[in-house]
Amino acid sequence: MRMPVSVLDLAPITPGGSATDAVAASVALARRAEETGFQRVWYAEHHNMPSIASSATSVLIAHVGAHTSSIRLGAGGIMLPNHSPLTIAEQFGTLDAMYPGRIDLGLGRAPGSDQNTMYALRRDDRSADRFPQDVLELQAYLAGETRVPGVDAVPGKGSNVPLYILGSSMFGATLAAALGLPYAFASHFAPQMLEPAVAAYRQEFRPSAQLDRPYVIAGVNAIAADTVEEAQQQLERIRRIRAVGLFGRGRSFTDEEADLLLESPAGRHIEQMMTHSAVGTGPEVAAYLETFAKQADADELIVAFQSPTTEQRLRSVTLTAEALAD
Repeated sequence: MRMPVSVLDLAPITPGGSATDAVAASVALARRAEETGFQRVWYAEHHNMPSIASSATSVLIAHVGAHTSSIRLGAGGIMLPNHSPLTIAEQFGTLDAMYPGRIDLGLGRAPGSDQNTMYALRRDDRSADRFPQDVLELQAYLAGETRVPGVDAVPGKGSNVPLYILGSSMFGATLAAALGLPYAFASHFAPQMLEPAVAAYRQEFRPSAQLDRPYVIAGVNAIAADTVEEAQQQLERIRRIRAVGLFGRGRSFTDEEADLLLESPAGRHIEQMMTHSAVGTGPEVAAYLETFAKQADADELIVAFQSPTTEQRLRSVTLTAEALAD
C-alpha cells in the first residue's frame, strides 16, 4: 500500500443476526485486514444501539487481539466523558500488557448516546466540558506521571499507549494541535468540516513527546465488489439499513418503505453522511481513496467497509488491498 490504510470496524449486528455473530465477524475482519496489509483496526464506543456490538470496546479489542498476531488494534474511539481517566488507563494498560506495542487509544468527547442512556451510564452532562483536562489526566497515568497524588494506573503506568484525538469539528482539531497528538477526523459520517479542521490542526500543531509533526487520519466509506453493479446493489442495501436503523423507530420495513424514508428530508441526511464513499471495483475504490487522501490532506486513511454481509465485507477488504498494492 502506498500510504497507511486502516480499518474502522463498526461491529454491525445485521438484521436477523446476533451480537455473537457480530463479534465473530469482527474477528474475521481483523484477521483478513492483518493478512492483507492494513495498518490497524479500530472500534468505536456506542451505547443503546441495537445494530452495533462494540459498546464494551476494550473487551472486544481484547478478544480480537487473541485471534490476531501483528495488526494494531484500538479504540476509534473511547468516549472519555463516559468514564474516569483512571479506568480507561487501566483498561488500555491491560490491553498493552496483553498485546505489547499493538494498542492505540483514540479519544472522543461526544456522548455516543441519548439523554436516557447518559443517565443509565451515570454520566454528568457537563463532563464533556472537562474533556481536555481528562485527556491530560489519562495521558499522565499512561506515562507514569500521575496528576493525582498517590494514584497510579496498574496496569498502565509507563505503558505510553499512544493517544489520538477524534473529532468532526474545530474543537478536536485545535485540542489535538495544542497537545501535539495525532488527529483522526470522522469524515466517514460527518464530512462537513474536514478540510478546515485539518488545515487548522496542521497550522496550529505543537510538537510533543509523542509526536514531532502533525499526523492526520481521515475516515472514508468503501464498498468494493467484483462488478460495479454488485457494489451499487450493496450500497443500496446499506442505505436502506441505515435509514431504518436511524429513523425506523424499531419497526420492520419493506424495501419500498425504506426507500420512502430515504426520500424524506431526514433520509437525505444519510446521503450527506456518506459523502465520502468509494464504491465500485477494487481499482475504482483504490483510485477514489488515493484522490480522497490528497483532498483530505491525510497521512493515513481509516476505511469503514460498509457491505451488508460479513462475506461481502471480507471480499471488499481483499479487493481493496489488492488494488492498493498494484
